[in-house]
Amino acid sequence: MMRLRDIMTTDVLTVTPETSVREALELLGMRHVSGAPVVSGGTLLGVVTGTDLMNFVAALPGVPTERETHEEWDVGSAPSVEEEVEREDEPASAFFSEMWDDAGADLTERFVGIAGPEWNELEEHDVSEVMTRVPLVTREPGADVEMAADLMRAKAIHRVLVTEGDKLVGIVSALDITRAVADHKLTRRTYVFNRDQDFPNAP
Repeated sequence: MMRLRDIMTTDVLTVTPETSVREALELLGMRHVSGAPVVSGGTLLGVVTGTDLMNFVAALPGVPTERETHEEWDVGSAPSVEEEVEREDEPASAFFSEMWDDAGADLTERFVGIAGPEWNELEEHDVSEVMTRVPLVTREPGADVEMAADLMRAKAIHRVLVTEGDKLVGIVSALDITRAVADHKLTRRTYVFNRDQDFPNAP
């Protein structure tokens, strides 16, 4: 029987409740992980996932930004968009593009530079506002891997935190269990005996 201690990851990325939302997003992206336990003073307090962070960011009010322009307005020097559309020099959709052009910089432009206002806004919020707090789904290092897999399936979660008391000692993800299965570590062997030959005195 394989135990969680046999397959758990001990080099676990953790964050603190004071970690900014911006930093948490960057850490998850750099480490290519979908979530991180929240730890303070060695004690497990909760967990934060990429989905938690993205939902939080999506719920924030938009940051108003304006596209910088250095054009000089000269009303009499060029025809209006409406006039150009009438003369069919511009597609009809140009009217709406021009009308909304000053509404703000394109989203892609605003997120290219991490010095933009959206990223600064994310520094004003921290993980404590986003994380899922205890009780969490945890198991001890000696817990059976198959039982942990059943638990993950039942609760539709991707990881089980491995703890000793309130101390985090590791993490087992669905990928860890998949690797164990692929390496045939969870395979049960069935032994077949010839009853008459191997147990001649059997009744």
